[in-house]
Amino acid sequence: MKSLTLLIFCCMIAACLSAGLPDNKSASPAESPRDDGVFVKRDVASTVVRPKRAGTAPADLTVAQLESLREVCEANLACEHMMDVSGIIAAYTAYYGPIPY
Repeated sequence: MKSLTLLIFCCMIAACLSAGLPDNKSASPAESPRDDGVFVKRDVASTVVRPKRAGTAPADLTVAQLESLREVCEANLACEHMMDVSGIIAAYTAYYGPIPY
């Protein structure tokens, strides 16, 4: 049963890899031009990669200090949601003011 599953999986991989190649092009990376699909424009990439946050850098705080901020923020559901989206420092300062440390 395992060998049948492995055979089907290998066939699916081979079919997926061969489906992406044009008929008149070879599969050799030395002969094929660069695929433009690998690179994205800067404005599209900024939606995928988060920019660095302004304010207190996490390197300035110890792990214990960050954990205590996280515990305070977890008591408030809105702060906890913002913590997941924007980070602990942004969430804490938005709901509780400046960091006391």
